[in-house]
Amino acid sequence: MDEKVKNILDGRKTFFIAPDLSLLPENYLEDYLEHGYEAYIITDDAVCPLQNKIEIIISVFKDSILFFYIDTKVPGLDWEKLIKNLQAKYADRILIGVLYTKRKTEIEQRNLEKYYLFDVGIQCGCIAMEYQKSKNFTLIDRVLFENQASGRRKNIRAICDDSCKITFNYNGKNYNGRIQDISMSHFSCLIDQHPFEMPVFTKVPGILFIVQGIHFRSDAILSIQRKTENETLQVFLFSRFDGMAGLDTETRPRLLTKIYQMVTDDGKELLRGMFETYGKRLRDGTK
Repeated sequence: MDEKVKNILDGRKTFFIAPDLSLLPENYLEDYLEHGYEAYIITDDAVCPLQNKIEIIISVFKDSILFFYIDTKVPGLDWEKLIKNLQAKYADRILIGVLYTKRKTEIEQRNLEKYYLFDVGIQCGCIAMEYQKSKNFTLIDRVLFENQASGRRKNIRAICDDSCKITFNYNGKNYNGRIQDISMSHFSCLIDQHPFEMPVFTKVPGILFIVQGIHFRSDAILSIQRKTENETLQVFLFSRFDGMAGLDTETRPRLLTKIYQMVTDDGKELLRGMFETYGKRLRDGTK
């Protein structure tokens, strides 16, 4: 498998299927990523039928959570039957949740929850969406936490390209490095100058970062050194200027936006390619 594709597939993903974007805006996904949840919005379109998109996601992303917004009308799709069939077929591979707008009566809401939670047996609950968007963020965030949507990852890391670099001064010498991956808590890099020797737990002040077009400075502490075949990978933990762990308040949102873009752009590109390929097969009759 291609290394880039392997990195995209790694880790648990959450997919919101046909959500109402006025109740669940796409910019919430960036905030969920800060909590360790990599999430995508999947909509119906003319390229590939929604039901086929769902089957593709399940077949490719083996460890996924799918939330279905059952009040979206999709031609030819019965949410009750679809979710029941998916739960019966893939209960050991995926977790399913249901999103819906609050019902007019308590009886109607209880019947809906009884069907999905007890008759069908979904595991991620039924979430009644509020018209106050901030409440929806908190409701879903709690469910993601309870269902371990981050999987084994504490922080989502973005794989870097050649445009991601660092420059710093240590013991009176300037060093340059190529960032290999970066998260909100740490980064790994290869130092260009050889030999490079630095004791573990050394704090390096004022490192200049260039990460796909954004520039910022941050202190960092060398945490781990890993020998590769030809080089040594250096892993640093971000440290604030006041000595606390992490990034400064001005830098944090900028890097979060960039990491979200780097991570999800690759995921979206992979999904788009799979959906287009399947849709073409349907149109050509070669499915």
